[in-house]
Amino acid sequence: MNSPQKTELEAVARAIREHDRFLLTTHENPDGDALGSVLAAKFGLDSLGKDAIMYLAGDVPLPAEYGFMQLDGLRRDLPQDAGERVLFALDCANESRLGRDYAQLLEHATLVIDVDHHHDNTRFGDINAIVPDASSTGEILRDLLRLLDVELTPEIAEAIYIALVTDTGRFQYTNTTPKALRLAAELVEAGANLQRVFQGVYESVEFAKLKLLARALERAQIYDGGRLVISFLLREDFLEVGAVEPYSEGIIDYLRAVEGSDMAVLIREPPTSGGPKQRVSLRSRSDELDVSQIARKSGGGGHRQAAGFSSELELDDLIAFIREEFTAAAKAAA
Repeated sequence: MNSPQKTELEAVARAIREHDRFLLTTHENPDGDALGSVLAAKFGLDSLGKDAIMYLAGDVPLPAEYGFMQLDGLRRDLPQDAGERVLFALDCANESRLGRDYAQLLEHATLVIDVDHHHDNTRFGDINAIVPDASSTGEILRDLLRLLDVELTPEIAEAIYIALVTDTGRFQYTNTTPKALRLAAELVEAGANLQRVFQGVYESVEFAKLKLLARALERAQIYDGGRLVISFLLREDFLEVGAVEPYSEGIIDYLRAVEGSDMAVLIREPPTSGGPKQRVSLRSRSDELDVSQIARKSGGGGHRQAAGFSSELELDDLIAFIREEFTAAAKAAA
């Protein structure tokens, strides 16, 4: 970690020592890094004698593959004393992803801490610790807990391991650095149960999710000589197979694996009304093709190889937009 980032993390550690009450949160539709980081932070703050509450905005169910995690205390309703707590946001690239009432949440918090590894983080906190070259937010949290002299218990180690293994794609993505692999070894030595994590995250697939995957694969189309793969899921797909929106998590990885592809796209129409017309996930196979630039043009964001955004465009118009942006991004990367 370079000096400016270490200084930022030290500022976070000081703030944690100086305050006693925290509200831990992350982005809507959380993934393994988001949930693992929040849970590890909860365990860590508990060990320091702090009063910490885990909170997630919205009412979309959590992905079932994370059901084995110790998230019973995760609140979906905002605590009445939220304004008296330090808001500790983890793995959230911009404030709007904190939920529909993010402005009120930020305004009334005693202090806002923002810890993240997205390179396009908007630094919305009063204190920001952004480490773009970290494999995951879980990796940053490990460094933070070390600064706070928090013992790496089996519970903390397993939560951080979930963050690490999911955001590196089981240590296959280009963000799998030597530091990430050394961290994985440390977490295993500390008691992280690899078998439980693997079975929970990767071998507990609901049948409805398989049916949803089948529909996405059936609709997949290739463009630009096979360099671009796009598929979509309609609201009725979710309803007909009995799936909720988190069941679409991971489907894009099958599209990304198509031989000869440079970018994969999954468009999904949320099964519940009241949200955006379409949600879009983008993945690239190389660091040269920055899909976060495409996402930012529609108010989204993410990593260079994994990003997303919401859109009010109709499906055909959205596909046309994505194809046009892919062509421009591919030329810039060439």
